[in-house]
Amino acid sequence: MGSCKVPYSVLLLYFVIGTFFVSQCFAIGVDANITAQLLVNASDAAGKPIPDTLFGLFFEEINHAGAGGLWAELVSNRGFEAGGPNVPSNIDPWSIIGSESSLIVSTDRSSLFERNKVALKMEVLCDSEGTNICPVGGVGVYNPGFWGMNIQNGKTYKVVLYVRSSGAINVSVSLTDSNGLQTLATANIIASASDVSDWMKVEVLLEAKASNPNSRLQLTTTIAGIIWFDQVSVMPLDTYKGHGFRSDLVEMLTDLKPRFLRFPGGCFVEGEWLRNAFRWKASIGPWEERPGHFGDVWMYWTDDGLGYYEFLQLAEDLDTLPIWVFNNGVSHNDQVDTSSVMPFVQEALDGIEFARGDPNSTWGSIRAAMGHPEPFDLRYVAIGNEDCGKKNYRGNYLKFHSAITQAYPDIKMITNCDGSSQQLDHPADFYDFHIYTSANDLYSKAHRFDHTSRNGPKAFVSEYAVTGTDAGRGSLLAGLAEAAFLIGIEKNSDVVEMASYAPLFVNTNDRRWNPDAIVFDSSQLYGTPSYWVQRFFTESSGATILDTTLHTNTSLIASAITWQDSNDGKNYLRIKIVNFGGDKVNLTISVGGLDPNSIQLSGSTKTVLTSGNLKDENSFNQPKKVAPTNTLIENAGTEMNVILLPHSFTSFDLLKESSIIRTTGTDSSSRASF
Repeated sequence: MGSCKVPYSVLLLYFVIGTFFVSQCFAIGVDANITAQLLVNASDAAGKPIPDTLFGLFFEEINHAGAGGLWAELVSNRGFEAGGPNVPSNIDPWSIIGSESSLIVSTDRSSLFERNKVALKMEVLCDSEGTNICPVGGVGVYNPGFWGMNIQNGKTYKVVLYVRSSGAINVSVSLTDSNGLQTLATANIIASASDVSDWMKVEVLLEAKASNPNSRLQLTTTIAGIIWFDQVSVMPLDTYKGHGFRSDLVEMLTDLKPRFLRFPGGCFVEGEWLRNAFRWKASIGPWEERPGHFGDVWMYWTDDGLGYYEFLQLAEDLDTLPIWVFNNGVSHNDQVDTSSVMPFVQEALDGIEFARGDPNSTWGSIRAAMGHPEPFDLRYVAIGNEDCGKKNYRGNYLKFHSAITQAYPDIKMITNCDGSSQQLDHPADFYDFHIYTSANDLYSKAHRFDHTSRNGPKAFVSEYAVTGTDAGRGSLLAGLAEAAFLIGIEKNSDVVEMASYAPLFVNTNDRRWNPDAIVFDSSQLYGTPSYWVQRFFTESSGATILDTTLHTNTSLIASAITWQDSNDGKNYLRIKIVNFGGDKVNLTISVGGLDPNSIQLSGSTKTVLTSGNLKDENSFNQPKKVAPTNTLIENAGTEMNVILLPHSFTSFDLLKESSIIRTTGTDSSSRASF
């Protein structure tokens, strides 16, 4: 065929007509109803049990999650060890009250405690009489805690400190505002020279007469002489179950109904260098005797008041299973050769004995002396963290695996090597899977485990999150992608046995990582959208996953479970759907395998997580800007037409009658509908 030239006027006419029709098509696309259909097979035969352990928590000491967070100790650098073992040393954040003419503050190595030799020395030059009169209120030192102590009116705080002096003392122990101008609570330590000629432990209870979220502790005097202080602690009496945990933060965790607690890291376990890795033996026993250490990955000092024992106790308080992650002789920058790793192996064996050994055993007796004669329920250990590609990991891992198998054959072990796409070359009960990525990529990863082999070790998705610009400091967009990913995990729970978000906490004054599930400061807290997404899955562990079929050409992903409310014994069918797209969707839900009237007309609810903008975040000013809303469903049933809002995560909890679910095999109509 020959070519021809079209006159410009004709081309212009084509363009105008084409533009008209294209614009009309787009207008129709915006206004048109997008429809989808979800088929749920609720028959007994279609259901599969979800592991009891599917969703839990991962705690890492990052972002001051523990020190200055979950652990309720209010004093930062309570033992004056953060500046290092050499003196003179930095006492930050302790500061001096008074001038150089009134006192000299320094450090020396005179402490009572062998592993914490640094103490604070305060040489008071002024006096209550004579030529150098101390100022009103006295001179001394103060500690602002972790960006301010939250002191609340009517609450009682226990101050513990060690003191000695060259003479008699009269020391004021006070909780004040940030400037020291308003006294919230105070008491005096009065002792003779003979009482304090050697170290004396002092305990004081202070009841606050006012509130201030930015308070500080002051130790002051108006008497000349030399006073030494060491191991200064302030703890609220109303900690969670009396075990030292900040109650409001723990309550955020209990609301997630976690089934396991992985601890204490993360990179915190490895360290940039082995000399700074977390060592469990240094974190047990009386708190005064714990040396603390500098976490050189996240770059701050921890006194290890939140130690191995406390993590085990926290897991028990949460009624969940502990998963202990220990160092396998590998850090970010140095490694122990496999031929020399046996001392690390023995340390792990000792740690297991501490957790679950007989109270008369070597390490079990130390646990018993700390107040817990009964063993902790330690069933899982992880050998290292993110170390799979490192030179000595496989050899070291095998040493640990062999020794633990021989001593504790029931302990389940977790390797750092990913077994989701290829078979492992070493024995393991679980393989660790970590993923931090963009929202679109994590949404697509909802199908990551669809084709994973069902033979061999199970997956432990111990760290997942949307990060980067999509996430900000915790966006709706991140939450929606994570919801889709968790639905995929739920549907693949025959091969994924455990999953947890990371990181769990961030003190807003020390953001080392964004985003995080729970944000807090000394007195406030809120959950990010990622936290609220996890609330949708609180009933999934131990539930029954049902077959679902979704007919759609838009960005939807869905799952369905049956679960029983432990409070009232009622049974529910929960359908969860992520609409990752920007359009409303008219969804038809059809539930088969049930008697026609098996869903009660009343008592069912709908929960929706959405917001006006994908990048919306929560904050202290708007803690629930992006949070679930709950409404009752009228006329619930096995056939429902519902609207899914754009960019939303929706859950339908349908209250079931007590009638027995029919199996697919006994109901040809149900079978046909699927």
